[in-house]
Amino acid sequence: MNEHQVYDILLIAVFVMAAVVFAVLFFISAPYGRHTRRGWGPRINSRLGWVIMESPAVIVFALCFALGDRTTSMIPIAFLILWQIHYVHRTYIFPFRMRWGRKHMTLFVMSLGFTFNAVNAYLNGRYINTIGSSYSSDWMTDPRFIIGVLLFFAGFAINHHSDGILRRLRTPGETGYKIPRGGLFERVSCANYFGEIIEWCGWAIATWSLPGLAFAVWTAANLVPRARAHHKWYPSQFPDYPQQRRALIPFVF
Repeated sequence: MNEHQVYDILLIAVFVMAAVVFAVLFFISAPYGRHTRRGWGPRINSRLGWVIMESPAVIVFALCFALGDRTTSMIPIAFLILWQIHYVHRTYIFPFRMRWGRKHMTLFVMSLGFTFNAVNAYLNGRYINTIGSSYSSDWMTDPRFIIGVLLFFAGFAINHHSDGILRRLRTPGETGYKIPRGGLFERVSCANYFGEIIEWCGWAIATWSLPGLAFAVWTAANLVPRARAHHKWYPSQFPDYPQQRRALIPFVF
């Protein structure tokens, strides 16, 4: 098989697995964070596991760009900057700002995340800089690029602001969970997830590509069921949890 055939197989696999994961996660909550439980194998420190899990997104995408055919083209450079704005922060800044204490994640979850991030970065990075149709400089003024970039930054801002609210819930050395308040948390239980979905929908529109769409679909397939699980968990732990909040999308779901 040549690279194009392998690429197509991986791309189809992401769409298929997104459908499977979406269905499964409505019945089984992924065992990390507040839903961590024993019986899923060995565990690793959450901060270390997070960095290992997310690093392929930074490294593989950068390698795909560096080894590609369009390293001096304006649009691929713009997409490289967008991707790394998210993932450098997500991989090497976010985990060291959050107060996770001595929490652990399973090696199983870390391995799944590592594999997906490597495949996803390859699919998007190779498409933008080698395999996909070349973006002309006119793409910078195309409504799809403009709308997509605006959505990307809006989602990034919502996600970043919501993470800050969650981070400030605990004082240094404090453990346990509290009800998040402020920002979009006044409307939904998982404002940070809402922001991330908006962000990658923006990416899919800006790149106008199947790998971009696959990433947006995968993100929603993972985060929609998890938001639902969080939304059910909060009232079970906090009798005074605001009843007007939705799980993920303000006024809708």
